Amino acid sequence: MKLFITGISTDVGKTIVSAIIVEALKADYWKPIQAGDLANSDSHKIESYISNDETILHENSYKLNTPASPHLAAERDGITINLKAIKEPETTNHLVIEGAGGVFVPLNDKDCIIDLIQKDYKVIVVSKHYLGSINHTLLTIEALKSRKINSVGIIFNGDENKSTESIILKMTGLKCLGRIEQEPYFDQAVIREYADLFRDNLLNL
Repeated sequence: MKLFITGISTDVGKTIVSAIIVEALKADYWKPIQAGDLANSDSHKIESYISNDETILHENSYKLNTPASPHLAAERDGITINLKAIKEPETTNHLVIEGAGGVFVPLNDKDCIIDLIQKDYKVIVVSKHYLGSINHTLLTIEALKSRKINSVGIIFNGDENKSTESIILKMTGLKCLGRIEQEPYFDQAVIREYADLFRDNLLNL
């Protein structure tokens, strides 16, 4: 199973969600494009969060120096991101693929994150509660549907908001795969707890 983790915006918890799913499935992890924070990248964070010994962390296709939209970070590095250069790693294991920002974050003058999503990927949308998050969530899922991309569920990040979650699930027809509470911190133990909570829902996708 190949699971693509996207968010409704930046900083909504994609890496935490990716860590939980990687731990739950003992899956491999791949972030095709890392922009900025190369010394403490999302791959480094995943490595610190998980505790199983089966996961393989695959190399980024692009490592960009500037913490910015990939198209701008690439420009500042003097390169242009080429989709053909982004090669999915070979593995017989489950694979968790983490996007960057939201689905319409540009990679170059014509391609966006959404163009990385292949037909055999199952997309999980991470939605964080804030004013405007309903709109951002519905727009993200509508964009995926318009491309006939297989969205399989939503993970909510933040303390329960019944009204917000209910209307999103009703209007999208998607199921909630889990919720991450407003935790004071995340470490391997907390990630394992969520992995145990989410595992059955993930295995049934």
